[in-house]
Amino acid sequence: MNTVSDNIQLHYGRIRRVLIVILVLNWAVAAAKIIFGQLTHFTSMTADGFHSLSDGASNIIGLIGIHFACQPADKKHPYGRKKYETLFALGIAGLLFIVAFNLFKEGAMRIRYPQTPQVEPASFIIMLGTLLINFFVMRYEYAKGKALKSDILVSDSLHTKADLLTSVSVIAALIVTKLGFPLVDPLITMFIALFIAHSGLDIINKSSHILCDRAAIIDIQTIAALAMKVSGVKDCHRIRTRGREDDIHVDLHVQVAGHMQMDEAHGISHAVEEEIKQNIPGVTDVVVHLETRGSSGNKEEK
Repeated sequence: MNTVSDNIQLHYGRIRRVLIVILVLNWAVAAAKIIFGQLTHFTSMTADGFHSLSDGASNIIGLIGIHFACQPADKKHPYGRKKYETLFALGIAGLLFIVAFNLFKEGAMRIRYPQTPQVEPASFIIMLGTLLINFFVMRYEYAKGKALKSDILVSDSLHTKADLLTSVSVIAALIVTKLGFPLVDPLITMFIALFIAHSGLDIINKSSHILCDRAAIIDIQTIAALAMKVSGVKDCHRIRTRGREDDIHVDLHVQVAGHMQMDEAHGISHAVEEEIKQNIPGVTDVVVHLETRGSSGNKEEK
């Protein structure tokens, strides 16, 4: 039977393999866009290439993050280290902001000092090809992130999702530039920069919920109903939750009869814990506070 540590290593090993595959694809896409964008002086294509390059860099950040997250619990980290994955997701957001700032500045400079980019048939081929790759990468990574409940993979897939819109924008810029409107190219570059910054804000919003111990997305009434199913439970209140989707912590107060023996009461506590863990995916820790019927504990559900 696998230990908890073995299961954690197996879980993060799967995430690591996904990130490595995505890293190779992202950097291949980035190289094609940047090289051809530089050769044709097409700034929005080059900007999109650097966006893809930042995707690869975020994959590396993710690999570092899961290295720390998969370490077992110890005396200094009794709750484990899974929040490292969420913390490093913020690093991806920071990288997005840096890329967005530089691209916006580049677009503004091109408006001030305009150049006429070259539009070649190969430009359309490269952009359409990389668009298809990005679509596959985004769908694959997001699906794996949801299946593995990984903040790193879901956040990184949002980063890659931005590539889809930016690539479509670059294709539109190619068409409009070919029609004789080269100013559209730097404008699209600036639009891409704003979209990248928006993706960064989205990652920060999601990560902050976990790091600040916002209540987990679980119906409190469901927890109460599961606790009340256990024989001997008279009431259940003061239910609190927190944590990542794959590492939810629950604590609650349970009332039992005042004449109950200590070992019997602890048996009920254990049964409540197991009932919640078995019926709510992602719950890894349940703390049950026992109260006797009629005790002075505040009776309020949150």
